[in-house]
Amino acid sequence: MYRPTIAVAGLACETSTFSPSRTQAPAFHPRRGNEIIEKYPFIQPGSPLGESADWRGALIGHALPGGIVTRHAFEALSAEILSRLKEMAASVALDGMWFDIHGAMCVEGLDDAEYELLKRCRQVIGPDVLVSASMDLHGNVSRELAHQTDLITCYRTAPHVDVAETKERACRNLLDLINRRRNGEVFRPYKAWIPLPVLLPGEQTSTRDEPAAHIYAAVPEVEAIEGVIDAAIWVGYAWADEPRNRAVVVVTGWDKQAVSTGAEKLARIFWDSHKDFRFVAPTGTFAECLDTALRSDKRPYFISDSGDNPTAGGSGDVTWGLTQLLMRSEFKDESGPVVIYASVPGPEAVEHAVKAGLGAVVTITAGADVDDTHAGPLTMTGRVHSIKHGDRHAATEVVLQVGSVYAILTKLRKPYHLERDFTELDLNPRSADIVIVKIGYLEPELYNMASDWMLGLTPGGVDQDLRRLGHRRILRPMWPFDHDFGEPDLSSKIIEMSNEELVIS
Repeated sequence: MYRPTIAVAGLACETSTFSPSRTQAPAFHPRRGNEIIEKYPFIQPGSPLGESADWRGALIGHALPGGIVTRHAFEALSAEILSRLKEMAASVALDGMWFDIHGAMCVEGLDDAEYELLKRCRQVIGPDVLVSASMDLHGNVSRELAHQTDLITCYRTAPHVDVAETKERACRNLLDLINRRRNGEVFRPYKAWIPLPVLLPGEQTSTRDEPAAHIYAAVPEVEAIEGVIDAAIWVGYAWADEPRNRAVVVVTGWDKQAVSTGAEKLARIFWDSHKDFRFVAPTGTFAECLDTALRSDKRPYFISDSGDNPTAGGSGDVTWGLTQLLMRSEFKDESGPVVIYASVPGPEAVEHAVKAGLGAVVTITAGADVDDTHAGPLTMTGRVHSIKHGDRHAATEVVLQVGSVYAILTKLRKPYHLERDFTELDLNPRSADIVIVKIGYLEPELYNMASDWMLGLTPGGVDQDLRRLGHRRILRPMWPFDHDFGEPDLSSKIIEMSNEELVIS
């Protein structure tokens, strides 16, 4: 039985153009060859997909969200992807490629980095090789990117609990498409693409809440229509200022009318609800959040310091929140309400605390090395509560107790999403009064742990107040930047690719 050969390649990084930080090549932690296959169980030997095709890793890189990717980093990683694809294509006939991306990667000097990368890959693998892209629903799908792919899909949940499921679906659909070949002839599905003039932060579009809950509930209903292969809705990425940034619907399938009707149905459901999106939790200034938490009898009470969320593209080293916290009189004494704050990077501060050792009282300065727009470096005096080495993101972590505040300081920036992120630092978030995390919507473990929570509308590279950031290059009109404009064109744009040339109809 013939086993098709499928390459795996892609770069993923959610990047804010409003953050002064820059993302370098090492941040992608590149995987090559068999390292890629080892990352994904569903394409490993012994799995149904693994036994049905010969999966070959070129290079993938997944960076922690951050600032714009430097052109040098993009060119270096792209060149290696192309080189590995060339070597692969020279030794075996490629049938397909899984394009493993996020979709919101901004690169210096480029407006559509994922399209540019795929276009370069196409120049190596040729137009006959079938390509399936898997993406984050916070990615961006330009017409050009949709054109270069044969299949394209994204997550259906936010927070993202269907990451593996989505990537496996992209691979399964690709294999099914390859197996439709007859006598070497390539069959390509239709893609119905509809852009929507809506650009909202993820904290207003969580699928845990309405209206996103019922909007995304309609996706599998459309996918189930005869003649449809896949249906997807992207809300887009709000913290980058590029013309491609907006919501998009794409439906793929064999029946042109079915994909067109399905896409228009999803676009209509989305547009009809565009004024109904609200934040996933009560919001307020940082001071209002602290005041509310102190008055509440709910424990632990979580607060999102959302403007510097490192998993949305913030630099992670904005000190504004921690500075405001330590100025509060309620937390000056060790007997005050217990507050955990995560986190602020400070390599020199961490090194000094480690040398001083557990229990030592130290005066250290941390933060604002990258983003000092809103507050400068913060100097604190406190007791070293705990030290941890070897974290994948932070490298080294130190907890400094200042009054009743337990501030987590890191050598390198790190997101705090899991209970063990705290317990491994000898902190018990469940018994704390207040837990403050640089995050947007709470990730599942934190959400389940919180007795109550608020979303702090704090400053930073991923400020939830989009109009405060100053977008200048997105297409206008765009909700919620503009309110007084008529209904957009919600008709399908059918995109198809022939074997001989790329044609947009």
